Amino acid sequence: MDVIPAIDISDGKCVRLKRGDMAQKTIYSDDPVEFALRWQDEGAPILHVVDLDGAMKGVSQNLAGIEAITAAVEIPVELGGGLRTLEDVKRVLDLGVQWAIMGTSALKNRAAVEEAIAEFPHRIIAGIDARDGCVALEGWVEKSRVSAIDLALEIEKLGVAKIIFTDVATDGMLQGPNITGIRKLTEAVTTPVIASGGVTSLADVKAICELADAGVSGMIIGRALYESTIALPEAIAVAQG
Repeated sequence: MDVIPAIDISDGKCVRLKRGDMAQKTIYSDDPVEFALRWQDEGAPILHVVDLDGAMKGVSQNLAGIEAITAAVEIPVELGGGLRTLEDVKRVLDLGVQWAIMGTSALKNRAAVEEAIAEFPHRIIAGIDARDGCVALEGWVEKSRVSAIDLALEIEKLGVAKIIFTDVATDGMLQGPNITGIRKLTEAVTTPVIASGGVTSLADVKAICELADAGVSGMIIGRALYESTIALPEAIAVAQG
């Protein structure tokens, strides 16, 4: 079970949001590379990087910061935020990103996802973000009527490498993950699922580890690391244990 630290970038800074709300932004560093190196040193197997401005505007906005991270670390980086076309994906993979996360396009531009998978097999991840069970789009500001499970079933037919499932209501709130929602989606598909949103304590880490048999292969932790409610080495030890 992978424990994956999140690095969210906005205006070139390392930040965290509450429930994806840009008005509730906390800045943790002017230099995201600082935390990329810290999480690598503390044992992270992968970094989860999100271009928040790109997610909102529909095109990458923090390419310099992303390239600085990939150049500084030796562990692989998965990146989401504003990757809507094959050209967007090519651009960030050329910067050293290992996996491109396509979220909004998974619902709105399925052809782009198909093209990206054909061009870069095993390097495209579907990002499925849900509010009240339905898919949230465009940096979570738009809610669709499509259920997260229905989208997961459709998108896995294309051959995505993984699915990242984020429960918007729990993200950044330090109130625990939506275990029921994670389990329901994971049991519906055969593609490996990475759980995201709400992991706050080592008890939460253990709870997600108990979903490994259902198909959860990892978890993303954000605010809890920055607020020190979880120490990354301890979380990794629990996940590996």
